[in-house]
Amino acid sequence: MREAMPGRAVLLGEYILDTGATVRAAAKVFKISKSTVHKDVTEKLKRENPQLYRLVKEVLEKNKQERHIRGGMATKRKYKGE
Repeated sequence: MREAMPGRAVLLGEYILDTGATVRAAAKVFKISKSTVHKDVTEKLKRENPQLYRLVKEVLEKNKQERHIRGGMATKRKYKGE
């Protein structure tokens, strides 16, 4: 198994906090899987930087609450031909 990059969880947390990015968007930018991003910011970040973890958790919760709206908008664009 590959060794995790040191500090990657902190980098991901800072990126998500600065941009408000979703887990999927952060995964695309960092070129890693969304499962890895999720594990890093929920488990590893909690151990490495608890203060940052609490802030990132708020952004992730906000994104989770808005998820159904983004999905509906994507479907609307799909059928409008955009």
